[in-house]
Amino acid sequence: MKPAVFLDRDGVINRTIVRDGVPHPPSSVDEVEILGGVPEALAKLSQLGLPLVVVTNQPDVARGTQTREAVEQINDFLRARLPLTEICTCYHDGPDNCSCRKPKAGLLVEAARSYNIDLRRSFMVGDRWTDIVAGQTAGCTTLLIDLPYSRAEKCSPDFRVRDLAEAAEIIVRELAKRSL
Repeated sequence: MKPAVFLDRDGVINRTIVRDGVPHPPSSVDEVEILGGVPEALAKLSQLGLPLVVVTNQPDVARGTQTREAVEQINDFLRARLPLTEICTCYHDGPDNCSCRKPKAGLLVEAARSYNIDLRRSFMVGDRWTDIVAGQTAGCTTLLIDLPYSRAEKCSPDFRVRDLAEAAEIIVRELAKRSL
């Protein structure tokens, strides 16, 4: 079993659209902007042989304000440009009480089964408290990209970072420590 890096999508890999202090995903491929430093950070992690698994909540599909097709087009756009192993998507909303919607760990657990991932040796990088709680529930080391909408007071990440580039540096350092 191997470690992996789990990543939230919106706010970690691509820019979120913040309206009234609330982050929203891009509504189409035309609105997708890959954040600066992301391709390089993912390349660095990929070169270590780590599976890079995106785990993303997309509740706007259940709410009827986004289509599953549009979400899948955005995911395909990102897959074509970045060295991602998989993009796992929860299309449910909170009231659905599914096991895959973060802060529950279902997406991470399912990916771990599919890709023979050791969750205890893995990392979760997210921009919201729900990402951190999901990672902790799964047993991962957690890194919060601390943004105004993160609701950081609701979680206790192992690390707080500015962006994915800083998170990748920490992951490389932590992996080196573990192999000593």
